[in-house]
Amino acid sequence: MQCTVKLFAYFRNNRFKQQVMDVAEGTTVEMIIDSLGLPRDEVGVTMINSRHCELNQRLAEGNQLAIFPVIGGG
Repeated sequence: MQCTVKLFAYFRNNRFKQQVMDVAEGTTVEMIIDSLGLPRDEVGVTMINSRHCELNQRLAEGNQLAIFPVIGGG
């Protein structure tokens, strides 16, 4: 199945901004994060189709997954 993955901020460094990916049935948000080599402790917000989601949530055909890093500063 195909899903669109969007990366934000420094997660785009040496990666991509947006990419359509072929993933297996049952693929979770966490599996995508791991496959991209993103440090889990730096992932701040994940969203599927503009709605907050959990890392163990499974993706479905045509989903759009957005992955944002933790934002720091002050």
